[in-house]
Amino acid sequence: MPERLAEETVATADRTVPCRVVVCRDCCCGTVKVDADHAAQTARLREIAPVRISECLDVCEQANVVVVQPSTAGRAAGARPVWLGLVNDRDATEDIADWVRAGGPGVAPRPDILDLYLIEPPRRTPSPS
Repeated sequence: MPERLAEETVATADRTVPCRVVVCRDCCCGTVKVDADHAAQTARLREIAPVRISECLDVCEQANVVVVQPSTAGRAAGARPVWLGLVNDRDATEDIADWVRAGGPGVAPRPDILDLYLIEPPRRTPSPS
């Protein structure tokens, strides 16, 4: 059984979903426009939590963008996804990995250092009908 399917099966079986990470890898994030080791960052985060690679998240001026999504327990505690920008060095990635390992949004307090990376998610306007 593929690893991802196995994770989803386990999550469904015990009705919990772990903290997850979304990593933008499109027009700016994850490209040579940003001086960072993108493959190492993604690999490191995958050691800690399920990671989804996204197309453009519409905050290119904040590349590289990482979104930490709360676990089932975090959502039950009222947590929402946390958007982090300018995550361009190993230390920032490690700070995120440590927080996710501890439980992430709604479960573990966000380390103060991550306040430096907080960004607002883009506002989506509904398309005209």
